[in-house]
Amino acid sequence: MSVSLFDLFKIGIGPSSSHTVGPMWAARRFLDRLEERGSKAETARVEVRLYGSLALTGRGHATDKAVMLGLAGLRPDTLDPDDAEDLYRYILSKGELQLDRGRRIAFREGHELHLLMREKLPHHSNGMRFSAFDAAGARLDEADYYSVGGGFVVTGEDAAGEAPVLANARAPYEFGSAAELLALSARHGLSIAEIVLANEETWRGRAEIREGILHLRDVMLASIERGCRMEGILPGGLKVRRRARRLQAELLKRPEQALRDPLTTLDWVNLYALAVNEENAAGGRVVTAPTNGAAGVIPAVLAYYERFVHGAGDDGVVTFLATTAAVGALYKQNASISAAEMGCQGEVGVACSMAAAGLCAVLGGTTEQIENAAEIAMEHNLGLTCDPIGGLVQIPCIERNTMGAVKAINAARLALKGDGTHFVSLDDVIETMRQTGIDMSEKYKETALGGLAVNVTLC
Repeated sequence: MSVSLFDLFKIGIGPSSSHTVGPMWAARRFLDRLEERGSKAETARVEVRLYGSLALTGRGHATDKAVMLGLAGLRPDTLDPDDAEDLYRYILSKGELQLDRGRRIAFREGHELHLLMREKLPHHSNGMRFSAFDAAGARLDEADYYSVGGGFVVTGEDAAGEAPVLANARAPYEFGSAAELLALSARHGLSIAEIVLANEETWRGRAEIREGILHLRDVMLASIERGCRMEGILPGGLKVRRRARRLQAELLKRPEQALRDPLTTLDWVNLYALAVNEENAAGGRVVTAPTNGAAGVIPAVLAYYERFVHGAGDDGVVTFLATTAAVGALYKQNASISAAEMGCQGEVGVACSMAAAGLCAVLGGTTEQIENAAEIAMEHNLGLTCDPIGGLVQIPCIERNTMGAVKAINAARLALKGDGTHFVSLDDVIETMRQTGIDMSEKYKETALGGLAVNVTLC
């Protein structure tokens, strides 16, 4: 397994892993590159060019903000969202930023930041080019980066291979397909989660792994809780009103409703997903799971497990997230988790598939039933487009996460009613998703040039 659980699940800020988290990391990596090459002290000017999908929906996804904050030395996994917003407004008002706590340089859209909507770099729609110049205007360095989904960033040189973030140490149970994963499980008598956790020990100690997984859970639940507290209008101009707080109040006001309507449980699942994705849309702290646009699906299903399933506990949380990571790694390695490449089938669809597998595992599913749950979930997300209205991760993205979470629960329950045998394999459905993404028109792949994005009139 060449993709770590902690690569798939990253702590960052909204609204987009590929358009916000990735570009911020790219800006930081460019600063590190200048430092390593001894050029940062001479840098008097930095130009950034955003291409393709990054340019088309960059403003709605806060790509401009992410690049500025990254050049100013911030990291998506440690910054305070409120402090970051203050710094961003300062940069906009002054037209300058302090380069990684060093010298102040001018930075303005149209001068140092360019959105090239009709151009693309060769390897991916989410391409960006950073250039550094000295005081005389001579170019000191230049580098291309690609944000390939889920906060993953690769350089121009590495783009074809999409090299993982961690060192290429060989894990004890390498797998490149679901078939190989099933065979490993049968041969060694290990569950999917046990295989993932054994592989993680290639890079980290067992206690650190468990602590890290439970910390991811805590951040996921914190995003639900904060989303349920906040109210008002989401930023961006669509005037979308937050709904999670009101929905929670209604559910708490009539707790006996669950006695009459068993589907009230789904109202809670909807609430969890709404809360996370409203936080994401507001630029709050979330976990890429495996992306920001799909950040509500896995936390909602995990919260469902913890709060509605008898016997749930920390061991189950570890099993849940480790199992989801195995499925996410298969999509990352064999297709893509980028909506700019696959449409929303690659984001909400993948998150739904991951969550279905994780839930099936903690409900006692066999390895074959877990693989079946993941397959069912994706099979019924194939062709799902990415068509954000106004280029914002709000409509239909927020509600789409609620649907993905509910669908994941149903897929797990369907799989548990069978014996694990099924006609379509997870490998088949991943390849089908990949081919569908290749064939899908660019209009429906995070460009806001088709679908709801053009058929809904903005007033």
